[in-house]
Amino acid sequence: VEPVLSKGNNCLDAAKACNLNDTCKRFRSAYITPCTSSTSNEICNKRKCHKALRLFFDKVPPKHSYGMLFCSCRDVACTERRRQTIVPVCSYEDREKPNCLNLQESCKKNYICRSRLADFFTNCQPESRSVSSCLKENYADCLLAYSGLIGTVMTPNYIDSSSLSVAPWCDCSNSGNDIDECDKFLNFFRDNTCLKNAIQAFGNGTDVNVWQPILPVQTTTATTTTASRLKNTGSETTNNEIPTHNDSPACANLQVRE
Repeated sequence: VEPVLSKGNNCLDAAKACNLNDTCKRFRSAYITPCTSSTSNEICNKRKCHKALRLFFDKVPPKHSYGMLFCSCRDVACTERRRQTIVPVCSYEDREKPNCLNLQESCKKNYICRSRLADFFTNCQPESRSVSSCLKENYADCLLAYSGLIGTVMTPNYIDSSSLSVAPWCDCSNSGNDIDECDKFLNFFRDNTCLKNAIQAFGNGTDVNVWQPILPVQTTTATTTTASRLKNTGSETTNNEIPTHNDSPACANLQVRE
């Protein structure tokens, strides 16, 4: 039961708006149940939780799904509600944090996770020289790619209630000689100015489609299930010259290491 007064809590208002929309309410209820139900050995059934979360973000209009996930906040009560949107105890957290590169390897073994992670690297690529801080100058593409990861083993979430920093449930301990590669991978989530600006733009009511590509940006990623859900808003041509950035993970090409 939601409190009657939200007192400026945009995330609470977004949850109320979801409950007033038949589609949002139905798919939200469909993931709340498996993401909170306890079993004898586990806190929840993570596989069913993830599947239901993917359906929620695939089927619910961004106005409502993004409203709950990217709502702007001014206090801890609001940011904590935003962080709890995906029921992190089940969908996000685990007993131990795996190494991020090991988690990436697990992701690459699943087609949906692999393709959606590739979308995220492509569409949320930071670029300090651009107006939006995004290489592709398109916030909508970045938010779609980010939300597409939710419900996979790479499910990201807000790290805490004090910032817009996000990360998958992993760290870079026990990385050995791969520590730099691991840090780049994790920082692509945690310190991504493109993603942070996209989240802020939506939360502040800015049209996320405002940034259209000024010049065609070339990528070589394959068509994915996430991309197929996106209406093409700009033309692209084929060009293999993708700038290399310090904040771009060296593993962004998602090629399986020998």
